[in-house]
Amino acid sequence: MGFDIRIPIGYLFTIFGAMLVLFAMVTAKADMYQRSLGININLWWGAVLLIFGLLMIFAARKSQAQTQQARKADRQQGQSPAKSANQ
Repeated sequence: MGFDIRIPIGYLFTIFGAMLVLFAMVTAKADMYQRSLGININLWWGAVLLIFGLLMIFAARKSQAQTQQARKADRQQGQSPAKSANQ
């Protein structure tokens, strides 16, 4: 099985998103949000990053599970994964 780049990207975005959401919750009443018309930009973008990261992790895990199931099916049929990929 090859390296899936979605896993580290997903974890990176999830961690940054969680940090940004926590920062936004701690500074919810700060004056810095007056520049953004009172909208807590850190909270919204943190949520976007968090959701994107979780979706990337979910997609990578789902892909890995499907690949493993396909390999099991190939083994049960008596074919090697290399042979079935070449056909």
